[in-house]
Amino acid sequence: MTSPTKTNNIKAMFAVIETGGKQYVVESGVKLKIEKLPVDVGGVVSFDKVLLISDGESVTVGKPYIAGMVVEADVLQQGRARKIQMMRYHSKTRRRRRKGHRQPFTEVAIKTIKK
Repeated sequence: MTSPTKTNNIKAMFAVIETGGKQYVVESGVKLKIEKLPVDVGGVVSFDKVLLISDGESVTVGKPYIAGMVVEADVLQQGRARKIQMMRYHSKTRRRRRKGHRQPFTEVAIKTIKK
């Protein structure tokens, strides 16, 4: 009887970057929406705040960032998210306040993770 083989759930190469006050797990070819960046569509943006990197066998953690590591991405789109509506209601005074907000974002496609 053969024993079942273990599957390794570690991705081949991924990194954790910080941008816009948030952290994202990225790998090559991944598209993600991040906080708005002042870059034109079709441009290239590089993230130098890399917190963690894994190549499938070893993991490197920064203190707080890894020196010399850069994640490059192409800018696909600049846009605004769906509208979020808020409603404030005061009982017994007939007061209602309605408000909406659309958060701007930048959609990027991760190209490379390199030193």
